Amino acid sequence: MSKIEIQNAEGKKVKTTELSSSVFGIEPNIPVTHQVIVCQQASLRQGTHSTKGRSEVSGGGAKPWRQKGTGRARQGSIRAVQWVGGGVPFGPKPHSHARRTNNKEVKLAMRSVLSGKLADSELFVVDDYGFEKPSTKQAVALLKAFGIDDKRVTVVVPDEDVNTYLSFRNLNRVRVIGVGEATAHNLIDNGALLMSADVATKLEEVLA
Repeated sequence: MSKIEIQNAEGKKVKTTELSSSVFGIEPNIPVTHQVIVCQQASLRQGTHSTKGRSEVSGGGAKPWRQKGTGRARQGSIRAVQWVGGGVPFGPKPHSHARRTNNKEVKLAMRSVLSGKLADSELFVVDDYGFEKPSTKQAVALLKAFGIDDKRVTVVVPDEDVNTYLSFRNLNRVRVIGVGEATAHNLIDNGALLMSADVATKLEEVLA
């Protein structure tokens, strides 16, 4: 089992708990993690980029000059690709960039990221966020208590914990996500990962 200290909102140690070694204590699989994250980043692309080909740009219906006798190269349309204002050859069209990855690889990547964060001392677990109402001031104090107020932080909260979400969402360099939004890309893209004990238990249940 992998051990980790659980602290309260004031940054004081509450207890030491054991996390599942199959989730938080494996040897990170770098190739699979890279593959999954690349796929997740690709899936985030909108794919709305578009250009017009020579048949789509306006104008160019008439031949600009006669075929022979002018001393210039023959041209059929001022909207051919070599003309300024002409069509774009082989330009991008709207399409999906999404890639498919099987569930075993997705879960392995998440276990690798969590294990890496714990091994690098970048994983922090709080017993309870304790937000009775939204409070950005209280959220800043919590980050300072954990000594991570100067880092890029990803805060993982229970999906139904609205008060914690609202408290962290306006802070610079802080990204707050629900546990249902946790992906390998979201969990690794930070300098510190903060979650509650309930979230850690939830991740163990899903990924074990």
